[in-house]
Amino acid sequence: MSGSSRSLEREYSCTVRLLDDSEYTCTIQRDAKGQYLFDLLCHHLNLLEKDYFGIRFVDPDKQRHWLEFTKSVVKQLRSQPPFTMCFRVKFYPADPAALKEEITRYLVFLQIKRDLYHGRLLCKTSDAALLAAYILQAEIGDYDPGKHPEGYSSKFQFFPKHSEKLERKIAEIHKTELSGQTPATSELNFLRKAQTLETYGVDPHPCKDVSGNAAFLAFTPFGFVVLQGNKRVHFIKWCSLCACRNEVTKLKFEGKTFYLYVSQKEEKKIILTYFAPTPEACKHLWKCGIENQAFYKLEKSSQVRTVSSSNLFFKGSRFRYSGRVAKEVMESSAKIKREPPEIHRAGMVPSRSCPSITHGPRLSSVPRTRRRAVHISIMEGLESLRDSAHSTPVRSSSHGDTFLPHVRSSRADSNERVAVIADEAYSPADSVLPTPVAEHSLELMLLSRQINGATCSIEEEKESEASTPTATEVEALGGELRALCQGHGRPEEEQVNKFVLSVLRLLLVTMGLLFVLLLLLIILTESDLDIAFFRDIRQTPEFEQFHYQYFCPLRRWFACKIRSVVSLLIDT
Repeated sequence: MSGSSRSLEREYSCTVRLLDDSEYTCTIQRDAKGQYLFDLLCHHLNLLEKDYFGIRFVDPDKQRHWLEFTKSVVKQLRSQPPFTMCFRVKFYPADPAALKEEITRYLVFLQIKRDLYHGRLLCKTSDAALLAAYILQAEIGDYDPGKHPEGYSSKFQFFPKHSEKLERKIAEIHKTELSGQTPATSELNFLRKAQTLETYGVDPHPCKDVSGNAAFLAFTPFGFVVLQGNKRVHFIKWCSLCACRNEVTKLKFEGKTFYLYVSQKEEKKIILTYFAPTPEACKHLWKCGIENQAFYKLEKSSQVRTVSSSNLFFKGSRFRYSGRVAKEVMESSAKIKREPPEIHRAGMVPSRSCPSITHGPRLSSVPRTRRRAVHISIMEGLESLRDSAHSTPVRSSSHGDTFLPHVRSSRADSNERVAVIADEAYSPADSVLPTPVAEHSLELMLLSRQINGATCSIEEEKESEASTPTATEVEALGGELRALCQGHGRPEEEQVNKFVLSVLRLLLVTMGLLFVLLLLLIILTESDLDIAFFRDIRQTPEFEQFHYQYFCPLRRWFACKIRSVVSLLIDT
């Protein structure tokens, strides 16, 4: 007992990395729930509109999770202390500009700025320049020739990669269009612009469809989306009021397989099937879908129900969303009446402060055979600045967290090749996180788009011949792509195997129930236990009839057979 008490009283150190890359450290008891840690963090940030945010962590198997507030922090993390986590936006507001308090808008601004930097927020070059100019205005103020020399915008890193042309466009907008805007106004304009983009609020999960093609699933404030390359191939609303509705009705998973049930017009229903990399990733995808559907679709939190991943009570996982829904959060925010809290904005740090992320030689000027090694060294520098493997500053790359535009190179007048944003493809290979990813995923993604005949939705710049893969590379990558596709190209066999496993599981459960019933029957008939429950059963007419008409003759028959077998063995 004393050892158990000491174990319960033990304190654990927790470090939570915030959206501005600062850290909050505290100690918690062994049995402290996630809600306790989250409330500590929100009190530290002076945050009242906290339902949009959450705490993210990575388990020892490199699988990302959202911290559940109703469960013990220590039991969820399953790693050795000290614990490291990240404070992030979990539910993106449908209209971020309508948030009640400036502190909330500022935190959402920091999250979307991270999304832009890590490539999750796709946009065409003109929009990218405007968003980056808003960031500059919010964090360094008005343009001042004395403080901001020629090329000053190139010292800051807004995107995974960008060109000198884009840097000049950013500086031009900052100088001429945004003068006089306060940080709060620039942040508000940034949020309004970001909200109009298709990938606003996207938290992508990598999967494969039934044909083996790479796809990325995501949940947004408006519904469920499926993306291939930079194209949205499916958009299904959480709830639709129009006649030709297209609505998510159910989410299920089994092993690596994720099922999405969609209700269409004229009472038609379809099932979309996708395959996640691991069962753990599929379960995380399912839980994210359940939480997003409840948050954005329901009118009241009292309508939330426990959801099972299977129709059978003894099979699958059960999960229940435990927070408030979006409508309740908005109603609660409208009642907030306090003096606006002071905001300590973190200024931008020029990228030249770290040698590993200077603009030096442009990425596209490096020979193609060396480009991957150079890019990894750049990303390692960014990783050391921002986040560790356990803190998940952004959503883990092994689960499709970075939504990165492909870089197309073009020749300038001086024949210098520069890297530019072109919104071509979504590649987890360019992630800044150290979690493992498949090699050549960027090239495989591009090749799959070429094989499938997909076209780019944004055609602002042309790809130069220098970045085009050679015939040998195409053939080699094609072999890899076909091998990957063959791994997921047998849905019929997988369905048969799953059916067989389900039948075997049902048989085992049935046999277990029969064994329990038989054990209870033996106790009732053969034991002398004088328990009120057993005594009441024995005194019923039905049990007495069963006992004397069926059980006793059956027992005598078994005893006779056993005696005959024993005598036969003795004689032999």
